[in-house]
Amino acid sequence: MQFLRGDVRGRSAPIRPPWARPEAYFTDLCTRCGNCIDACPTHILVKGRGGFPQVDFGHGECLFCGDCADVCTRGALVQDNRAAPWSLRASLDTDTCLAYRGVECRACADPCDSRALRLRPRVGGVALPSVDLSACDGCGACVAPCPVQALHIRPARGEESL
Repeated sequence: MQFLRGDVRGRSAPIRPPWARPEAYFTDLCTRCGNCIDACPTHILVKGRGGFPQVDFGHGECLFCGDCADVCTRGALVQDNRAAPWSLRASLDTDTCLAYRGVECRACADPCDSRALRLRPRVGGVALPSVDLSACDGCGACVAPCPVQALHIRPARGEESL
């Protein structure tokens, strides 16, 4: 079945809501009730494979409000304000990015509240975006505005897949 979805090796885990338990526990605990999907104020949670909730940053960004965890009655999502909601970070595809192709574009940097996406000025050229991984919280605010889908939210380097 994974092959039919384009995930030949079955390694591509969907992005779960913030504060999700590790994937194996999450799928055991989640009842697929959809309460978290309904509670999300930015509507980034959608029904994914098997009816499990997953994040679609094409719809917007995560506010880390905790509404999804508040309505989870089975413990698949457990908000812990002492810990980061997830280890996701923005990843920029410079081959696709308009600025790296010489076209002026600031679509990704403007919505970034954490200022993790910075535009580096260049003499004789357009400013180039770069991601400060230490400032990025993985909210996904940069993803939907990008006209060429050059930004993705992925697990931080060295982190296991969700």
